[in-house]
Amino acid sequence: MASKGAAAFLLCSAPSWIQIAALDGRCIVGAAMERILLAAALAAIPFWGSGATASVLHDPVALNIGVNCQWQTRCMSQQRGAMKRALNFVARSRPPQWRVQLCNRNARRGGNRVDWIGFENCIRNAALKQPASLRKHKR
Repeated sequence: MASKGAAAFLLCSAPSWIQIAALDGRCIVGAAMERILLAAALAAIPFWGSGATASVLHDPVALNIGVNCQWQTRCMSQQRGAMKRALNFVARSRPPQWRVQLCNRNARRGGNRVDWIGFENCIRNAALKQPASLRKHKR
């Protein structure tokens, strides 16, 4: 043991993966404290379904939809569904470039944010005509 003025540290009886020092031989770790430490350690471990999912900050599409919908679950699922349907439609029907650009411009919510429901409605609109500014003038 150490002298009277110095603090003596003991290793408390704790699970093998936790090492806790106690001052002057008074160990404060009991069964309840061990459970609390175990729960805190388990809470710090992230649990993912597949392990390959990216966080929202690294997924620009999810971040865009979340910001547009103010993180409301129903709105986000509607936007995600509209995005999938619109992208499938574009891949299958191959609309002209002017139509895709026009619908992107119409569905834009400022900056790079896109309203996918608006884009889907626009891209499927058969009555949409090419703007006069994009038409080639014959001489």
